[in-house]
Amino acid sequence: MALEVNNENLAEVLAAKSITILQFSAEWCGPCKMLTPIMLKLSDDYAGKDIAIGKINVDANSEIGVKYNVRSIPTLVFLKDGVEVERTVGVQSKDALQTKIDALLN
Repeated sequence: MALEVNNENLAEVLAAKSITILQFSAEWCGPCKMLTPIMLKLSDDYAGKDIAIGKINVDANSEIGVKYNVRSIPTLVFLKDGVEVERTVGVQSKDALQTKIDALLN
């Protein structure tokens, strides 16, 4: 299950694993609703690996969106050891995201 990330636990989430994917989303966003089940499946698929997948509600945690310069949603920010290495905007297929994750893990 993907983590709900907020202002209080962001630092802890970033420190927990070497690879972190932050999903910037909102309840009212249709494409975000399409991406969430994919991210939940990926979270289950990579359970036990050195990866954390977290979802951030931009309405409730706008400071994090500002910190990562998120201008549209859904946005996925891929971090390795806390440093952004890739970013995608819009809905991505599970296969495309798996390819990106596998490349980061190797």
